[in-house]
Amino acid sequence: QVQVVESGGGLVQPGESLRLSCAGSGIIFSLAAMGWYRQAPGKRRELVASISRGNGGRTNYADSVKDRFTISLDNTKNTVDLQMNSLKPEDTGVYYCNTAPARSDSWGQGTQVTISS
Repeated sequence: QVQVVESGGGLVQPGESLRLSCAGSGIIFSLAAMGWYRQAPGKRRELVASISRGNGGRTNYADSVKDRFTISLDNTKNTVDLQMNSLKPEDTGVYYCNTAPARSDSWGQGTQVTISS
């Protein structure tokens, strides 16, 4: 099992930025590829960004966030961050971190991100 706590969400206007952080614990967290997922109102949860532990921290992004979001790992702090720039109303949702692929027993509470003018 991976234990995670997400933070950093909030209400911002379109075009602004937010930085989400995920603090994790457990041996699996320190070894596994990690991802940030989001669930928009009325939609299924989707993977928006992932990062590997090896291969120099290879990253992958959903097309909808490419060139706007950046995922990063800090192995010394056991954190996974998601820098979100140029936010759009369609980025609204609850954001979660988990391993990639996700473990069903490792979802945290998530952090709410709302983009609205």
